[in-house]
Amino acid sequence: MKITIYHNPRCSNSRGALALIQEAGFEPEVIDYLKQPPDAATLNRLIREAGLSARALMRVKEAVYDELKLDAPELDEAALIDAMVAHPVLINRPLVVTPLGTRLCRPPETVKEILPKR
Repeated sequence: MKITIYHNPRCSNSRGALALIQEAGFEPEVIDYLKQPPDAATLNRLIREAGLSARALMRVKEAVYDELKLDAPELDEAALIDAMVAHPVLINRPLVVTPLGTRLCRPPETVKEILPKR
């Protein structure tokens, strides 16, 4: 059973979700998205599967968010996704994909909604 976590090891929410997955008996594929950023097609799919918008997936507290003026309301989904591909630090985390769904796991306990029963 494949479980994937788009992970930032420096993030407490990301570490917490990973720990919950492992405590449930799963060894997920861990993608350090800062080192292996998803491409635009993957981000589009993850956003769609999680029922989010690109804006809802963005980290607005990053300096590059302000530098690129990403708060501009006229920016469409494609422009925001392009910014996240170019600057993966803008992607909120952790995103977890299981056979039961995809979620932005903030707080980490959100991962329990999509963990299969063992």
